[in-house]
Amino acid sequence: MTRPGRTANPSKQVRERRHLTIADVCEDLEISRSTFYDWRAKQKGPRCLRLPNGELRIRRIDYDDWISSLNEEAA
Repeated sequence: MTRPGRTANPSKQVRERRHLTIADVCEDLEISRSTFYDWRAKQKGPRCLRLPNGELRIRRIDYDDWISSLNEEAA
């Protein structure tokens, strides 16, 4: 049984959250944390927020916009 406000499908939960963790993004993209940090260092990843405790979060809207920007137009 799921708690109120939660879905049974964990990947659907990621899509509904306002802020994502690095683990959420890595799981969704099926990449390693090191790949995420490589992309971040090269400014190729989604925009991140640094929380006062030093952890990173990605706004859902920034993640969706970043994914959309990766679409290549068919030639």
